[in-house]
Amino acid sequence: MKLGILVNTENHLDDIIGITRAALKKGHEVIIFAMDAGTRLLERQEFSDLSREEGVSMSFCDHSAKHVGANTEGLGSEIVCGSQYNNAVMIHDADKLIVL
Repeated sequence: MKLGILVNTENHLDDIIGITRAALKKGHEVIIFAMDAGTRLLERQEFSDLSREEGVSMSFCDHSAKHVGANTEGLGSEIVCGSQYNNAVMIHDADKLIVL
């Protein structure tokens, strides 16, 4: 199963980490897309480190990040700087979707 996590707030970091790790432990793939205020989580090492976990793909909306002033410099190449197209792809590819 592929689990999509749409992150549009910066309020649920512990939940995102816990859900992602639980899904991976059960053998599922996780697709994370950050937009709006959720892009501020990219500044948190704990969040960006999820992109390095096997089975996780992560992208974010560049327009949103710029709009909220999120610092996205220095992110690893595992994190795709994208657009709402990446969100649409996640929704299409995911079997289940969580919005936090």
